[in-house]
Amino acid sequence: MQIEFYMLDSTLIVALTGEIDHHTCVAIREAVDKTYQKKRAKNLLFDFEKVTFMDSSGIGMLMGRYRVVAIGGGKIGLYNVPKDIEKVLKMANIYKLMKAYSNKQEALKELA
Repeated sequence: MQIEFYMLDSTLIVALTGEIDHHTCVAIREAVDKTYQKKRAKNLLFDFEKVTFMDSSGIGMLMGRYRVVAIGGGKIGLYNVPKDIEKVLKMANIYKLMKAYSNKQEALKELA
């Protein structure tokens, strides 16, 4: 798993590459939380374009990040979600907590 971070205004964008599973979730969670606090971001946006697999551990990781962001008054979103991962997210009703966007520009416009 590779993680890249960058800020656009008050939104921390997290670009993930690889698998999100029980082996990688702890490292993702720790890196995202540390960077989110360090950058003093308000919103959190995940780029799933290069994610190849996600299991239920990934759902838990996203729900935990939702809690952190919501406490701070921010919003969380996803974009570039592959079709097979979108099925997992829909089954878990994750879209009740966060929205999926078709691209980064759309997401940033709504999160602003």
